[in-house]
Amino acid sequence: MMILNKLSDRYQFIYIIHIISALMVERKKKKKAKEWYALIAPQMFGKAKLAETPADDPEKLLGRTVEVSLQELTGDFSKAHLKLLFKVVDVKGLEAHTAFIGHSTTTDYVKRISRRHKAKIDGVFDVITKDGKRIRVKPSAYTTKRIQTSQKRAIRSIMKEVTETVAKTNNFDEFVKLMLDGEIGKQTYRLSKIIYPVKRVEVHKSELLEIPKVEAKREEIEEEVAEEEGEEEVAEEKSG
Repeated sequence: MMILNKLSDRYQFIYIIHIISALMVERKKKKKAKEWYALIAPQMFGKAKLAETPADDPEKLLGRTVEVSLQELTGDFSKAHLKLLFKVVDVKGLEAHTAFIGHSTTTDYVKRISRRHKAKIDGVFDVITKDGKRIRVKPSAYTTKRIQTSQKRAIRSIMKEVTETVAKTNNFDEFVKLMLDGEIGKQTYRLSKIIYPVKRVEVHKSELLEIPKVEAKREEIEEEVAEEEGEEEVAEEKSG
């Protein structure tokens, strides 16, 4: 204050601005610059690049979720209505590795199907895959005419049996691929004909009930990398 009192108003103002500018520069230096990280899909989707996101600390990426359509991953336009949800479980370098935690169907797609059919049979089934993963699956069957309650129960029972069978005979990755490819719907469609000829069966939603823990998923990713490196070494030895 003694220094400021000795200065004119003009120089006081310049002095204060100088102090503020110096503090802002110092704060910017302390603040870590953000870097861009690539969000990588799990092995079942070919480790495709899902998106990019900025972060000033890789640890802040853990737990983030990203949603992309199956069309974006496969190029198949007929799969544009399927939205896949991934969660970041590990960060290596500038790559944030994710795990599949579920999917949903666009609202417009569901409304479009519902308008074309008279009856809808919904199911909600918690199943366990061959490798012990618990996943909630929500399929729906559609008919062009109204059907009896007993027929609905029978078709729902078939949906449940098919979903459980596909789950227990396949590991998680295989189950997800079959589910998204419509295998549950195809089998339910075929078996339901003895009850009533359904016109369509769709799995509108799925949800992994046991979300992968970061540490456990890191070990799994490291094992995959080690296997890939081992295969490369074997290939090099053979070529040598």
